[in-house]
Amino acid sequence: MKQLIILLLGLLLLSGRARAHGGEDHGDAAKASTPAGATSFSVAALSEQFEVLLRYEPLEGGKPADLRLFLSDYATNVPIKGAKLTLTNPEDAGLKWAVTEKGPGEYLVEGEFPANKAYSFALNVVAGERADLLLLDGIKVGAKLPAAVAPAAATPSLFSSWKTILALVGAFLLGVGLTALLLRRRQRAGTSSTATPVVYENQA
Repeated sequence: MKQLIILLLGLLLLSGRARAHGGEDHGDAAKASTPAGATSFSVAALSEQFEVLLRYEPLEGGKPADLRLFLSDYATNVPIKGAKLTLTNPEDAGLKWAVTEKGPGEYLVEGEFPANKAYSFALNVVAGERADLLLLDGIKVGAKLPAAVAPAAATPSLFSSWKTILALVGAFLLGVGLTALLLRRRQRAGTSSTATPVVYENQA
């Protein structure tokens, strides 16, 4: 009887695992994707001397624009402070930009883009005895940030549900069969034990 109970518990455990794994994707690992819900755009540029990162929130043509520019040494990645930065736009040479240092390697760029379209910055950097010209391309004025999308809840497939049901039914039928077999063996054992004993009389 104990073996029957252990067998039934094992089958139920296997069926529970089958249900828990229903609907899972066991294929290749999920591919990396751009994180949703970002709060700013960014554009980067490199030269043999400097590394520049430009960050900005969504911009609108004809409205004041504030951008953050981060300047660092290309070889050591150390922020460069006290640099003289001059920005011009190849698309419109008449645009003017004011640059204010806010911290080591961090500069505030203020101005205005006249229209919702793509712009670029030609950045002239003078830091001590070093000077270089970098191009920051792909500044999208009027672009919107992608909205964060909630992942859809995974639903178990119909096939996995049928597998679970069949496993449970099979466990039940096997338990019934083993119980009937055990009862039959007990009945046979009881019949053999109650057989009428043979008495031998001593004949004088």
